[in-house]
Amino acid sequence: MPRAAAADRPFIVIWEATQACPLACRHCRATARPQRDPHELTTDQAVDLMTQVAEFGRPAPLFVITGGDPFQRPDLTTLVRRGTELGLAVSVSPSGTPTVTREALAGLHAAGARAVSLSLDAATAWAHDGFRGVAGVHELTVRAWDDAAAVGLKVQINTTVTRDTVNDLPDIAAQVRARGALLWSVFFLVATGRGRGLPGLDAAEAEDVLNILYEVGEHVPVKATEAHHFRRVCLHRAVLARRGVPPVGLGPLYHRLRARLDALGLAGPPGRARRPPLQVSAANGFVFVSHRGQVHPSGFLPLPAGDVRHQRLVDIYRNAPLFTGLRDPDRLRGRCGACELRSVCGGSRARAYAVTGDPYAEEPICGYRPGSFPYPADVTDLLRPAPSATMPG
Repeated sequence: MPRAAAADRPFIVIWEATQACPLACRHCRATARPQRDPHELTTDQAVDLMTQVAEFGRPAPLFVITGGDPFQRPDLTTLVRRGTELGLAVSVSPSGTPTVTREALAGLHAAGARAVSLSLDAATAWAHDGFRGVAGVHELTVRAWDDAAAVGLKVQINTTVTRDTVNDLPDIAAQVRARGALLWSVFFLVATGRGRGLPGLDAAEAEDVLNILYEVGEHVPVKATEAHHFRRVCLHRAVLARRGVPPVGLGPLYHRLRARLDALGLAGPPGRARRPPLQVSAANGFVFVSHRGQVHPSGFLPLPAGDVRHQRLVDIYRNAPLFTGLRDPDRLRGRCGACELRSVCGGSRARAYAVTGDPYAEEPICGYRPGSFPYPADVTDLLRPAPSATMPG
C-alpha cells in the first residue's frame, strides 16, 4: 500500500466484538473471559462503527470481526448483514468452539461474510489443545475448516509461532496445502496479555523462520504477522536471486525446518524470487477497535488514540498524533531509525512497545545491522507487492 494511501485510509479494520470466549489460550492478547463485558458496543453502536468504516470511501477497508469469540454475540449475523449492506467486505474470526457449526457458518455466508480465519497452532491435536487450554479444540477447528469451505467461505489459517511451537511449522504448512486455504498467517508472538508468559523467538531464530516462510511460499500462500522485517527478507532474497547467489549465514533452526520441508515436498528453490507482502502495520494501513470502542494502532499495541462512540474513526485514523507519528519513519529510534529500509519495513511497533515501553524503539527480534547488505539504491522494482489476500490481519 503506498504511504499516501495508508495515511488516508486503512487497508483493514479489526473490530474486537467481544472479549467473551470459553477458551483459555496461552497467548491470548485479550486475556479473554467467559462472560461478555456489559460495556461492549451495542448493536446500534456497532452498526455506527461500520458506518464510520464506510466513510473512508471506496474501496472500503476490509472489516474483520474478531474477539474473544464473536459467536458469543447473538447479533453477529445481523452485524455481518448490516456491514455488507454498507458496502464492507466483512470477515469473521471465530474461536474453535462448539458454536462454530456448519449451520452457523452458513448463516454468516448468507449474511454476506466473505471469509473466516481459524487458528491452528500445532500439528497435532494434543499440542494444539494444550496451547488453547481446552480439550477438543483441534477437532472443532478442523471440522470448522471443512464446513466453512463447504458453505462457500474462504478460510485463512492463523498460527502463533513461539519457541515451543516453531518446529511444527512445516507440518502445519503441509496441512494448509492439503486442505486448502486462502492464506496462512504466521504470527510472531508479541508479549501482551497471556502471551507475556510464553517464550518468543530471538532475532536469529526469527531470521531463520522468515527465510523458511519465504521458501515455503512456493507451495502455500503465506504471510508473516508482527514480523514486518519479512519485507526486508524478501528484498534480501530477491537481490540474491538476481545475482544467482544462495542465502548464507542462516542458523540451525533454518536447516532443521528446511530438512523437514524437503521431506514433505514443500520447500521451493532457494534461489527463487518472491515479491514482498503489502506494507500494512500498526496505524499504517491497519487500525484496531476494541470491544468498548477505543481505537488503537493495533490490537497488540494497547495505546488508545480515540473512541468511536465520541469521535469519527476517519478523523482518529488520519489525524490522531499517535497514528500520524507511527506513520513517520523518521520517528523511529535505534537500529530501526538508522536503517536504510525504515520506510520499507519499520519493524513491529507493538513488539517494540511490549519490550521497551516505547512504540518507536527498534524491533527487538530483527538482527539486521543497517548498511551491512548492499541493497540497490532504488528498490522500487523489488517492492511491487505480492497479490493481497482477503484477511491480511
